[in-house]
Amino acid sequence: MSTSDDVAGRLAHARRLARAGSLPELDRLTGHVAALLGAPSAQVSIISDVQTVVGGTGAAAPDVGTESAPADSLCTVTVEAASPVRVDDGPADPRVAHLPPVAGGGVGAYLGVPLRAHGHVVGALCVYGPEPRAWSDDDVRLLEVLAAPVVAQLELAALELEHDSERLIWQMAIDAGGVGAFDWDLVTGELRWDERLLTLFGLTAEQFGGTIEAFNQCVHPDDRARVGRALAAAIATCGRYEAEYRVVLPDGGLRWVSARGSALPGAEGTSVRVLGVATDVTATREEDASVSRVLEAMPAAYYHLDAQWRFTYVNARAEELLGAIGRPIIGEVVWELFPAAVGTVFERSYRDAVSMSTPVSFDAYYPPPLDGWYEVRAWPVEDGLAVYFLDVTQRREAQQTMARAAQRADLLREVTDALVGTLEPEHAGNRLARLIVPALGDWCVVTLAEDAMSPSGPWRRGLRDVGWWHAEEASRPLVERYAQLRLEALLESSFVRRAIAEGTTTVVERDAADRVSAVLAPGEAADLLRTLDPQTAVIVPLNGRGRTSGVLTVFRGADRPAFSSEEIATLEEAAARAGLALDNSRLYAEQRDLAETLQRSMMTAPPEPDHLQVTVRYVPAAETARVGGDWYDAFLQPGGSTMVVIGDVVGHDTAAAAAMGQLRSILRGIAVTTDAGPAESLTRLDEAIATLLIDTTATVVAARLEQSPDDHAAGVTHLRWSNAGHPPPLVACPGTDGGVHVDVLQADQPDLLLGLSSDADRHESVAELRRGSTVLLYTDGLVERRGQALEEGVDRLAAELADLESSGTDLESLCDALLTRMLGERPEDDVALVAVRLHPQDDARPPEAGPVVVPPTVS
Repeated sequence: MSTSDDVAGRLAHARRLARAGSLPELDRLTGHVAALLGAPSAQVSIISDVQTVVGGTGAAAPDVGTESAPADSLCTVTVEAASPVRVDDGPADPRVAHLPPVAGGGVGAYLGVPLRAHGHVVGALCVYGPEPRAWSDDDVRLLEVLAAPVVAQLELAALELEHDSERLIWQMAIDAGGVGAFDWDLVTGELRWDERLLTLFGLTAEQFGGTIEAFNQCVHPDDRARVGRALAAAIATCGRYEAEYRVVLPDGGLRWVSARGSALPGAEGTSVRVLGVATDVTATREEDASVSRVLEAMPAAYYHLDAQWRFTYVNARAEELLGAIGRPIIGEVVWELFPAAVGTVFERSYRDAVSMSTPVSFDAYYPPPLDGWYEVRAWPVEDGLAVYFLDVTQRREAQQTMARAAQRADLLREVTDALVGTLEPEHAGNRLARLIVPALGDWCVVTLAEDAMSPSGPWRRGLRDVGWWHAEEASRPLVERYAQLRLEALLESSFVRRAIAEGTTTVVERDAADRVSAVLAPGEAADLLRTLDPQTAVIVPLNGRGRTSGVLTVFRGADRPAFSSEEIATLEEAAARAGLALDNSRLYAEQRDLAETLQRSMMTAPPEPDHLQVTVRYVPAAETARVGGDWYDAFLQPGGSTMVVIGDVVGHDTAAAAAMGQLRSILRGIAVTTDAGPAESLTRLDEAIATLLIDTTATVVAARLEQSPDDHAAGVTHLRWSNAGHPPPLVACPGTDGGVHVDVLQADQPDLLLGLSSDADRHESVAELRRGSTVLLYTDGLVERRGQALEEGVDRLAAELADLESSGTDLESLCDALLTRMLGERPEDDVALVAVRLHPQDDARPPEAGPVVVPPTVS
């Protein structure tokens, strides 16, 4: 179908429904809608080439039956959107701020849903008010639920208009006829009707037989017995007669009649005559039936309670939901029929709604036989309380499932984050225990299995309890003591041994205190377990990379339900992540030790010339097996000067480590055999790199501490250095005022890295140092960080050095403190460091400097 056909079809259906005009049923329905949603006004609009208001309450009531330009209507926005339109703050919403109802201040908040007929959006059902309001998702769902009965009522009205014009003409005639009278002579049997009553029954005087039998023939067969009983009761007691019944018209149509009268006694005190009147109540009955049809068509449950809290009406959906009680509902008192509601939010809310004349809404659970969660909205009406409710059990269960899934994901993420954050198994076990408790258990113990169990060896070998926790602080010492004792008390049949040997989960669903203590040797551990008194337990292996790294044992007491399958799956997932993390810790420790041993094997202990203390440090990166190219060196040259070197080969792998070993060996060989200074030594190293085809680049600082006889007499030492693209050395010098000053030794001229050019010019710089000074050489891992400039790191290092020197820290402690302060727990890069302290020479070598270590060939 073309777009023009769609528009034409929509307009045709809209005009068809608009011709039905305003409907009192819709006015009552919009009143219910406004009450349900707590809104001042509600409206039903049909949008064709004009907007026709066919129902409304509150501010919309005066507009019912009127037509207006659709371009000025908020309902047009809903029709064009063909979906719910939620306006929380009209003046601030660009979609509607320009429309007259909003611009004029009449509408501050609006919620509308489309009305669909035969596949076309023909109008809108909406609620609104003058003040801004945040509409909820529940408000939208409720309004959509109520849209279906509105469309059904409009369709019914349109059909009645189209197909029952003759009935409407008769209705007008009957309405104009007014009240009809009857007189029944019980002695003669004659029944006389006036002209109005004859018209009401659709008969002429000739057609009516004038007897009670003729009357009975006009009454609908289903109502005859009831009307007969009412007449007989009035006659028997000389009392009043009241009945409402259906009349079958000659054309087959039906009309509702309400009859009232009295039986009059004769001389003997028995009834001799019945006089009365009858009126047409078809319109009223149809209105009630229309409202009832709307309520019956609602997919939501609805019931009405009178002032005595008795059920007077229950729609089909409500009867379906409440029928589980297995008893009739109509006429019964709600508190007697549903005693579990007494004293709960149901009773409190219902009574509040009536006493304060205000609508209430809440979600609540009602126990068996209903056994469900309900979303309830109740509002006071003239003759009692109207209640609308939905069974939201499935929705709530879905929400709870989603919440549990989110909690599970959060827990597993926390486990991953916590265990990834540490490479120490003891820390990992402690963190895991505190995450599992109380989320999944009342208390737990984490066991490490550092050696695989051997069938022939002691199976407890390598087992350590490294983490434990209890939700209650008072019980934590008991768990700690139990963890200290239980491994030695475990028997061959223990659940821990089974978990390690088989790598599978064991669930103890009940009597955990008895069953676990049965696999413990008699003694304190078994006694502690009985004191802790677990009811259920789960023993989960911590599996990682084909081996079991440990066991997680989780307990619950009797006041907590047994572990669900979902919770066991969560524990197994957490244990798998923990097992992988613990295996990573093991591999990291093994490879870190291997890498560090390899790295350190390439570096020698420094010399210790008289009154000159040399301290070195090497710290590998936190990343596993990160063998790098950082190195330090310190040695004496034949002339007696001390050469210190710090270098960093580009790269972090075994190739870099191999290149580092070559460069270090070549440089020290050049410097020792030639007695060359720093610049010449680096120049010859560049030539060797080119000659030996060593494909690498490196940054290096080579520095020599020199002292002539005159320098010795003056108490000074000269530091000569050459820098090949490396971070600058630092010197902490004692000041004349007793303080400490730290200098950053920037080279007079910058030089290229080693390995870039065999004929690069190398330059030297010289600084005069007073005895008592400290020289610090380091690699970039000590001062470089992500997001931080090198200069910032150097400045921070200088500040830390000044602080430690001012406090009189010895050189060994100073190096350790610098590494701790600058690197933290997980260094991002490997670090090499050389520190030289120039002790005064007018006194004995201080004890903290250690013994003098000088080669015999050095003068």
